[in-house]
Amino acid sequence: MAEANAYAALTKAFSGLGVDENLFISTLGKWNRHQRQSYRASTPGFFKEDERQFQRWNDQHILQLRQEFLRLKDAVLLYTMHPWERDARVFKEALLLKVPRHDVLIEAACTRSSEDLLGARKAYHSLFDHSIEEDIAFNIQTPERKLLVALVSSYRYEGPRVNDDLAKSEAKVFVNALKDGKKNLIEEEIVRILSTRSKLHLKAIYSHYKEITGKFLDEDLDGDLTLKQVVQCLCVPQAYFSQILIASLNLDVDESAKDSVTRVIVTRADDDDMKLIKEEFHSKCGTTLAAKIEEVANGSYKDFLLTIIAKAD
Repeated sequence: MAEANAYAALTKAFSGLGVDENLFISTLGKWNRHQRQSYRASTPGFFKEDERQFQRWNDQHILQLRQEFLRLKDAVLLYTMHPWERDARVFKEALLLKVPRHDVLIEAACTRSSEDLLGARKAYHSLFDHSIEEDIAFNIQTPERKLLVALVSSYRYEGPRVNDDLAKSEAKVFVNALKDGKKNLIEEEIVRILSTRSKLHLKAIYSHYKEITGKFLDEDLDGDLTLKQVVQCLCVPQAYFSQILIASLNLDVDESAKDSVTRVIVTRADDDDMKLIKEEFHSKCGTTLAAKIEEVANGSYKDFLLTIIAKAD
């Protein structure tokens, strides 16, 4: 491999999602001291010239690389867990952050079956000696708390029957709540509908709202991110998850976005949703999910993600 090509390949192996372990072995491992010094001098994005005349790693990049070396391990652990334990641990991690992640709580609460959500709540009891409901109520002090507690507590009807007249009536509840740019949408009726109605009923509400207003409900909720995410996860989960992947599968995203790639792909791997997510991604992004992963991910982490999503073909 020519020197310039080797430098470019090694730089890619140090960048993006995951790391290319094989390239470190086949190329970096064979370089002598002078070749490594030349690489450091030619890669100012990773190294900087110290005042005492040596090239030193950028401290921020060391922290980033430590995360990238762990990315495969974290994905494998998450993938191997029982789905109930996986969701319970994802819930807990979202709540332990300085600013709790409403979106992560919403994903599991709104896309799992009633039995799986109940199972995750049971697993949470076993793992943490608390209920998910009490931890959300304690850690989240914003008005969204009431809705989030109601969503994780839900046990929805999953049969085929939908009362279409009732769905149309409840669509008008949303129309009226959004009328005149009303901001405080976390009201009793909205919480009741979103946390108790079946997903088929909510999809009927979504359709009726479009018929009444000419716009999709989630489009009209741009001013309330939490409600927008709830509606998308309940009614159009493939659109929600594909948007996350489109935003996250890039080289210049933050750590939270990178973690979203693992979370979405691993936690959706066994769902019927994955095929729809891939189709939606292709439609919106103009390229396949597999091709995008090939572009931005590295090494065994990349291979693991590609293997998981291939199951949905």
